[in-house]
Amino acid sequence: MDFAPTADQETIRAAVAELAGRFDDDYWMRKDQEHEFPSEFYDAFARGGWLGVAIPAAYGGHGLGITEASIVLEEVAKSGGGMNAASSIHLSIFGMHPVVVHGSEGLKRRTLPRIVDGDLHVCFGVTEPEAGLDTTRISTFARRDGDHYVVDGRKVWISKAMESEKVLLLTRTSKIEDVTRKTDGMTLFLTDLDRAHVDIRPIRKMGRNAVSSNELFIDGLRVPAEDRVGAEGQGFRYLLDGLNPERMLIAAEALGLGRAALRRAVRYGNEREVFGRPIGMNQGLQFPLADSLARLDAAELVLRKATWLYDHGRPCGREANTAKYLCADAGFQAADRALQTHGGMGYSEEYHVARYFREARLLRIAPLSQEMVLNYLGEHVLGLPRSY
Repeated sequence: MDFAPTADQETIRAAVAELAGRFDDDYWMRKDQEHEFPSEFYDAFARGGWLGVAIPAAYGGHGLGITEASIVLEEVAKSGGGMNAASSIHLSIFGMHPVVVHGSEGLKRRTLPRIVDGDLHVCFGVTEPEAGLDTTRISTFARRDGDHYVVDGRKVWISKAMESEKVLLLTRTSKIEDVTRKTDGMTLFLTDLDRAHVDIRPIRKMGRNAVSSNELFIDGLRVPAEDRVGAEGQGFRYLLDGLNPERMLIAAEALGLGRAALRRAVRYGNEREVFGRPIGMNQGLQFPLADSLARLDAAELVLRKATWLYDHGRPCGREANTAKYLCADAGFQAADRALQTHGGMGYSEEYHVARYFREARLLRIAPLSQEMVLNYLGEHVLGLPRSY
């Protein structure tokens, strides 16, 4: 086994860390408190070419693997930008995977180069309030009307909808009662987010407020047939192609955020003196931080294995889900311990660990809960009966 990163991967890590480091914690605190999209950060990463790290070179990207994409997003989160930073560029970096693999040449030519240069913001429209994690139960419906589809429905928890020009939208084109398998009859589109037919309402939430989460009310949205991704009725299958990479990237973001929190805690433990000694001398504070270091390091090993397997075309569902589970838990625990290390000051906004805590908590829920990961491992790895 070779755990050494390549020279190119080391260069990527150093370059991303340097660029992300130009946006300090005060920048992210301000963006979060003002609920303002980090346009300066997004534009800097677009100019640097990082949005195209995983998009094929034929469309202006670098055509690199999920390993390199995970390094980019880990360093972005690790810089202190956390989920506000990572979420602003996450979908651009890998969210277009279904379009890359299954989209028509025309659709790819129209959209992917604009993704790479940062000109095109896209949001991801899958989740619905009545369906939740059971994607097969979505009810947003696309009815064929000549060379268009007419879409009606509702989506929820749609990140970046306020900034986005287009939406990668999952719909039903056949009712669930009319298909043999419940995963059939769903169709994916990459189309304009026409405000005349889509009402976008921000959701108030506890953290990651520089990147909005929204509810979409879709009424009579006309979608050209050429905006369809692949074949009609195959949208769910296309989404499955991107599930493992998405879990790896979320794991990388959790890992980076955990390391940012641990860095803050160690600094405070060295600098803060109580009873005439640095508080980091006390084992009651030192041991939890050392334990978090060990857990972050262990979680990283599973993540590295997962991305290696994916990039070499090998099965990686077990590792991808395990990496998401372990990194999310280790990242949140590190953020929680960082806050505890700061004592009362951790509950203030001055030292930034409260923001890390709020953002790290999200990663135990999204894009799927820790419990759903355990469901997957129980059924598909251990061979236990399906629990839901």
